[in-house]
Parts: sequence; C-alpha cells; structure tokens
Amino acid sequence: MYTAYLIVTVTTIAANAVIAVLDLARVPWVLGNSAAVNVDPSWVPLLGVLKAAGALGLLLGIAGIPYVGLAAAIGLVLFFLGALVAHVRAGVFHNIAAPGAYFALAVASAVLAAGR
Repeated sequence: MYTAYLIVTVTTIAANAVIAVLDLARVPWVLGNSAAVNVDPSWVPLLGVLKAAGALGLLLGIAGIPYVGLAAAIGLVLFFLGALVAHVRAGVFHNIAAPGAYFALAVASAVLAAGR
C-alpha cells in the first residue's frame, strides 16, 4: 500500500509543480484557459501559488508529516473541484479533462494518505 501511496503522491506533486510554474510564468495558453472559464488573469499567479503549496504539503507528507500531507491532498481536491465547477458553469468542456485529471490525482492522494 505504501508503494501505491508513494507513486500516486509523487505523480500528484510533479503534476501540480509543473502547472504551478506555468501559472506563475503566466503562459499564454494557461491565461486563455482561465479566461475561458471567467477567471480574471490577475488571479492566475495566486492559483499557481496554491497549487505549489499543495505540492509542497504533499511532499511534507511523504517526508514524515502525514497530517500536513493529508491536509494538502484535501486542499487540492477542493481546489480542483472548484476548477471543475468553473468549467461546468462556463460551459467549457473541451478542456475539462485537465482539471479532471488533477482532481483524480488529488482524490487518490487523499484516499491513500488517509489510509496510511
């Protein structure tokens, strides 16, 4: 079970770290996707910081602070649930798979962290 936790959580960390860097760099396609779901461009760096904080919290969970890891996973679940809601409310379904994948990784990380 620990191996599954480690693989899923490291994958979640990597995915969130990458998208956080892209958010902070204000990559044009990221800004475009955000604008499509009515997120003001000024919010994108803050959202990147939240994703980075989630990744860092997951890393701390692996490093031996399990409650921080679980809290980070739950935070990411809520964050990406919000992203999915934003996509549905805006009627933007052509790229909903991306937040759906991040959401699934966060849920898996939370479930596996809770089982530790």
